[in-house]
Amino acid sequence: MRLYGVTGWKNSGKTTLVEKLVRNMTERGFSVSTIKHAHHDFDVDRPGKDSHRHREAGASQVLVSSARRWALMTELRDAPEPSLEELCASIAPVDLVLVEGFKRDRHPKLEARRIATGQDLIANGDGSIEAVASDGPLPGLALPVFDLDDVDGISQFILSRVGLI
Repeated sequence: MRLYGVTGWKNSGKTTLVEKLVRNMTERGFSVSTIKHAHHDFDVDRPGKDSHRHREAGASQVLVSSARRWALMTELRDAPEPSLEELCASIAPVDLVLVEGFKRDRHPKLEARRIATGQDLIANGDGSIEAVASDGPLPGLALPVFDLDDVDGISQFILSRVGLI
């Protein structure tokens, strides 16, 4: 499965960029799935719902299905967080999986950057970052730099890098 990442510091525009890339790439006819890393406890379920009650009762996995969608929730119950590779194995085959976050993993990535955050550029010390999408100039950077709003150009770059065009 083809995989490409979008990484960056908090408030760098990662989620907005991934959302725009998914829309752009699916409009071009490619099937795209996403994996998003969350650094904190999160829940996609709601207390009181049947699926939440099943999880609270101790179920390892709860699959909820309807005529429009299905979702599989897995409780780790003190098991280690699965690797990106293990998570990818859980996804149905698609043309491309866009990964948001996972900045320490070694898959190819593009860094999203907002100058106002004042954060150091991750690309300076990370060889897995192949390009940067920024809302301002980055003079002297030896990588391709895209305007953060150049979704067509970024999509073209990623699709080319993973061999889809």
